[in-house]
Amino acid sequence: MKNYALIVFLTFGIMFNAAAKTSFDIVETVVVVKAADEYVKIKSSELTPPVIEEILKQYPTSKLGAAFKNDKGEFKLIMVLKSGTRKTVYIDQYGNWIIKK
Repeated sequence: MKNYALIVFLTFGIMFNAAAKTSFDIVETVVVVKAADEYVKIKSSELTPPVIEEILKQYPTSKLGAAFKNDKGEFKLIMVLKSGTRKTVYIDQYGNWIIKK
């Protein structure tokens, strides 16, 4: 009789222990990956004609300081204004201006 009681207590102990471990050991991991726009420096000759036309239209007295391009075909342009200050602008390959925050 003692053996049966011991087996019953051990069985309940194992069941409650297993239930407690599964409910407390479950950890939900959320990984957030923010894809950064990685721009690679390019030569000004790699700019598309619509981009060049828009630059000349919007910044006729400015000079192009540097040009960068990402995988999406977007350009990051550093314009040197007539006053000597630099302005970073973004434009897609079709000549549409992009507003980055």
